[in-house]
Amino acid sequence: MSATERNKGGRRRVGAGRVLTHVVLVTFAITTLTPFLWMLLTSLKPLGEVQAINPIPTEWRFDNYTEVLNHKDISFKRYYFNSVFVAAWVTFLSCLTSALAAYAFSRMRWPGRDHIFKLYLGTMMVPGVVTMIPNYALMVKLHLLDSYMGLIVPASFTAFGAFLLRQFMTTIPPSLDEAATIDGASHWQIFWDIILPLSRPGLIVLSIFTFMGNYGSFFWPLVLIKSEHLRTLPVGMLYFDTMYGRQTNLIMGASVMNILPLIILFLVMQKYLVQGIQLGAVKG
Repeated sequence: MSATERNKGGRRRVGAGRVLTHVVLVTFAITTLTPFLWMLLTSLKPLGEVQAINPIPTEWRFDNYTEVLNHKDISFKRYYFNSVFVAAWVTFLSCLTSALAAYAFSRMRWPGRDHIFKLYLGTMMVPGVVTMIPNYALMVKLHLLDSYMGLIVPASFTAFGAFLLRQFMTTIPPSLDEAATIDGASHWQIFWDIILPLSRPGLIVLSIFTFMGNYGSFFWPLVLIKSEHLRTLPVGMLYFDTMYGRQTNLIMGASVMNILPLIILFLVMQKYLVQGIQLGAVKG
């Protein structure tokens, strides 16, 4: 067999392998998207067509979304605002506190730093349900029950955020700190003017994870919040389901609007998400 024929055979095998890989990936993508497509199409159906086998609505009911938003007994727009408001504040404060902690653990030298960091990481092994009762008791003593502050403050300090940004900051050359120190810069100036701007990819990754996690938080708001006007979307969806009963089309419409901000956030930030994860994993 000549070299040309062997090359052609190798290219055929590579081409067949790529086709098979694409077929598997496309099949997996379709399987993953099917529940969302069903939810979207069901939200646009009249109630009588929800149980029909045909997934395509015979009558497109976009007014289902208007009915959900303007329902007199359920403040869906208020729930929307509360979820975005709380998640945005938690994301901002979490990124700020995590960046400060990460700077202290990665750029400053002080006795016991590495040991304290290991203890700090050890808190990530404690399940959230274990700290639920102590956190609730603390909120009672601080008079933060049934308030925005009670939802925001406990979630604004995370060991995961400090760990993620600390690993990222260790990849920044220490010569930058040394040059700034020679020029008379303080630790705060080094952090704010040099380290923080260079850590933007890591901050974007942390902000995406934090926003998505807190936007979908259910158990803590369910325990803490009693007032109807302070409910977040996950808790509001629970009452929404109870109120509407078997009106599946309206429930699916509410679910689509619930996850829409997360889809938009991921589509807009996916480039930074991948870049930040790759850069943050360069050095352990």
